Amino acid sequence: MSATGSPLRHGLAALAGCGDPDSLRSAISKLCAEFGRATRIDIVTVDEAEKRRALCFLRLESSAQESRLMNSLGVSRFGDDVLVIVDLPKGSPASHSQAG
Repeated sequence: MSATGSPLRHGLAALAGCGDPDSLRSAISKLCAEFGRATRIDIVTVDEAEKRRALCFLRLESSAQESRLMNSLGVSRFGDDVLVIVDLPKGSPASHSQAG
């Protein structure tokens, strides 16, 4: 199955509907569950001009699980973490960092 047509790709787009870091953390955990348990999710929100974005740094139980997740979602690493960038809705609550 191609990555562009996968339910995971649609799930990644659905993350943009999360209005706050807590709901985003929950949605990411569910999205990752197919590959393994997320052992760490750190979320940093940033404001850029007219946009709000969440930088989500993830770790799963193994590097093999992380590799499968990255291939399926079309995301990459930042250091040792998997990095998922999510566009947040305007007016969503601010949070500089949410560790978990």
